[in-house]
Amino acid sequence: MSRINVTGPGKKKPKAGAWAIIKRVLIFFVSTVSMAVLYYAIFSLFFSTDTERRLEQENAMYERELAVLGQKEKLLSDVIDGLAARDDKIYGEIFDAPAPAMDPFSSLDFLAGIDSVPDDNLVRHVALKLSSLESGAASVEDNFRHVMSALSDSGFVMPPMTAPLSDFTFAQTGASVGEKMNPFYKIEMRHNGLDVIAPSGTPVYAAADGVVADVIRSRKGLGNVVVVAHDGDYVTKYAHLEDVVAVKGRKVTKGTLLGNVGVSGNSFAPHLHYEVWRDTVALDPVNFFFASVSPDDYVNMLIMSASVGQSMD
Repeated sequence: MSRINVTGPGKKKPKAGAWAIIKRVLIFFVSTVSMAVLYYAIFSLFFSTDTERRLEQENAMYERELAVLGQKEKLLSDVIDGLAARDDKIYGEIFDAPAPAMDPFSSLDFLAGIDSVPDDNLVRHVALKLSSLESGAASVEDNFRHVMSALSDSGFVMPPMTAPLSDFTFAQTGASVGEKMNPFYKIEMRHNGLDVIAPSGTPVYAAADGVVADVIRSRKGLGNVVVVAHDGDYVTKYAHLEDVVAVKGRKVTKGTLLGNVGVSGNSFAPHLHYEVWRDTVALDPVNFFFASVSPDDYVNMLIMSASVGQSMD
């Protein structure tokens, strides 16, 4: 006889275990996240927002601009390389030497190997540099005292301190006073002035107040020359002029037009040959330009004038 189980009203169904509940929750959570990711992927694949469409258009435009800019950059690079090669060739023909860097302090290549220098060597080097700078500072201070003493002297006369060309930069600086290679005879000869590179027709001005002591017109030597006598036994000479407007015996003031740059006389190329004399001694004109140019240009002028080994006359 079969037995029939009848659950009475007082009996309860067995409850699900905790692990089964957690399992159901995890399945629901994973299913929900998966569906959300799927919906987002479908939406992103087939639909674009206004911002996305605008960004896509901008990216396409930038890609076109980049291609155009790349072509322009290559063209400019080729032009610059060509100009540099031409300038190097011209400089070599004029000065018989490699063209110097436009700014002697522009390159930092000397720092390339600094990581390989031992620390103790760096400390020793810095200490020596500091000692040298302290000595240099003391020397500069003494020079300032000497200058101030000279300025306070009632008999002191200011030397010609103005550059003879306007807008004069260090890139125009040629050979200065000293033994320089002559471009015509290819031997070292005494050079008593500073070569200032400038195009023909560039105005030349008096460096200080004075009197036109002499005007020379010649096809030899320094060519057309204007000589100006200044107080304090200073004399300035302006040579290889294309034409002369100064008149001998006439007083001039600083900045008075004397003539124009040219190639008269034995001149290898258009330039101004500028001399400063005192008591029959040729002085280096570069030393009198610091009041007319910036400190950086002045330092570079000193380097350029000393490093150029060939004159232009």
